[in-house]
Amino acid sequence: MCIIFFKFDPHPVSKNAYRFILAANRDEFYHRPAKLADFWGSNNEVLSGLDMEEGKEGGTWLGISMRGKLGALTNYLQPQQNREARGRGKLVSHFLTADMDSLSYLKKVSAEGHLYNGFNLIAADLSTTKGDVVCYYGNRGDPEPIVLTPG
Repeated sequence: MCIIFFKFDPHPVSKNAYRFILAANRDEFYHRPAKLADFWGSNNEVLSGLDMEEGKEGGTWLGISMRGKLGALTNYLQPQQNREARGRGKLVSHFLTADMDSLSYLKKVSAEGHLYNGFNLIAADLSTTKGDVVCYYGNRGDPEPIVLTPG
């Protein structure tokens, strides 16, 4: 089971405190080919591992961009997988390279959520000038993405 823990505080009391802390595991099939975390993208602006499974190349489960965009994905356990469903890893890759904020991106994803097997997706814009925004959408729960409160 993949698990993501995170805490964020856009305005920490101490100047030495962290605004965002994340811990995650990737409990995937070990035989599934993947590239180790490295920079990629048009200007090497994204840091993430990359899925290399045939038909799903270029997807990722966790990444961050030089522009302060962070994406994290877990699969939703379901008894039957739709083999015709779109690859979920592209959801993170597309967000990290898209020119959209996290909430707008997740609203777009929610309109197409039925095309994927179950997932949970965190999209964040981490910016000291605009403020940190962290959003969540899961296609097996609420129909709309939500903006998460600090904590």
